[in-house]
Amino acid sequence: MNPIIQINGLCAGYDGKTVLNQVDLAVYEKDFLGIIGPNGGGKTTLIKCILGLHHPLQGRIRFYKNGEEVSEITMGYLPQYNSIDKKFPISVYEVVLSGLSKQKSLFRRYSKEQHEQARQMIVRMGLEGLEERSIGSLSGGQLQRALLGRALVSNPEVVILDEPNTYIDKRFEAKLYSLLEEINQERAIILVSHDIGTVLKNVKTIACVNETVHYHPHTEVPTEWLEEHFGCPIEMLGHGTFPHRVLKCHHDH
Repeated sequence: MNPIIQINGLCAGYDGKTVLNQVDLAVYEKDFLGIIGPNGGGKTTLIKCILGLHHPLQGRIRFYKNGEEVSEITMGYLPQYNSIDKKFPISVYEVVLSGLSKQKSLFRRYSKEQHEQARQMIVRMGLEGLEERSIGSLSGGQLQRALLGRALVSNPEVVILDEPNTYIDKRFEAKLYSLLEEINQERAIILVSHDIGTVLKNVKTIACVNETVHYHPHTEVPTEWLEEHFGCPIEMLGHGTFPHRVLKCHHDH
């Protein structure tokens, strides 16, 4: 399978402090990559580097289409909930429609087709009737759904979700992962989460991030690694047909 994102020797940080060091990682066509790791380990920094929102200190990030290197690919992004300015005067409809802003020129209006895309996405997110509501008046789960609609409406080649479970109610969480499974039939997904059990149940591959990256081509995560890098004992339980999986400990930390 061809990679669509290839990262080599990536180092990144803030104010002289290294957050990521010599990271190598590939994201493949129709991959569903789960990124886990402790707080402050570099998960969000890695995502920001991929999105071009943070410039790495060294290393390369390359993008591919059909096996050929390209300058960029289309990416939809759901940021962390706490990074959103909920006082900003914008409606649900405007939030979802803004996900199409890169597909129009600066001084042109949105087309009828783009407005229809936004309306269809609002229905898909279960937000009918809330189109004109200000984001500040939404519940946490409703706002997350609006932001997810914004990330998906442009039909991107990669969807990147940073802690999408935050403030989503359990009823919509099941729908969310059903929707992501459907989306994954056509495009790659990168999911960042501290909810290890949910990640393992839904993704295809795992990257454990704590300054460096340990990549697992299957949903197998070392219990020893989790305990060492999360700073506390973690018990992985199997439920139903979901097996208890353990790998050898990483020895380079």
